[in-house]
Amino acid sequence: MTRRPVRRSSRRRRKQSAGGPLVLVALLGLGALAALIQWLVLHWWVLIVIGVLGVLVGSAWLHGHRQRLRWARARAAALRYTLEQLDALHYDQFEYAVRDLMIRDGCTAEKRGGRGDNGCDVFGTDPSGRRWVLQCKHRRRGLAGSAVGVPDLQVLNGTARQFHRADVVVLVTNGRVTSTAVPWARSQRIHLVDRELLGQWAAGSRPLWELLRQLPPPRRAVS
Repeated sequence: MTRRPVRRSSRRRRKQSAGGPLVLVALLGLGALAALIQWLVLHWWVLIVIGVLGVLVGSAWLHGHRQRLRWARARAAALRYTLEQLDALHYDQFEYAVRDLMIRDGCTAEKRGGRGDNGCDVFGTDPSGRRWVLQCKHRRRGLAGSAVGVPDLQVLNGTARQFHRADVVVLVTNGRVTSTAVPWARSQRIHLVDRELLGQWAAGSRPLWELLRQLPPPRRAVS
């Protein structure tokens, strides 16, 4: 009958002993803060120096950031690929190359290829606001590799507009396309970028939307 009060008392003492250091730390922190404020009031010029240094550092960072963006745009504008270079890529690198070509043309683009991509290897938005879904079929042997056929297009057709809400659906390959796939793609409003057309695009002559026919109207005016 007498053990429970003893336990409660010991617990209370442990809490009090544990709370003591916390209170002391809090008091010391408040004291240090008050001392710092008092020192800054007496040495107000320090705040001005810190502010000036902050402005200078921020301006230097902003200038460097803008310079890096200009360099990135310049590199993107100069991007060129030969078909031999594209053939030598891994399929994953090929998807990055297609993304970079879209960016070169003034699009915002990202690579999405991989497990669960739902048929979209590269997603982009062109300067006119149209949403592009591109599926990439890389063939290491180029024209000698297996041809892209209707089954490949059916996968893309099933997800591009319904899932990704694409305005422009494109299949890009460095290889060839079967003769039956061409009319089937046309009937489903899927644009084919075969080896010949890819060579023109990668060479940097014109943006992709100028090489394709019957694109949907722009979503916004180009400034």
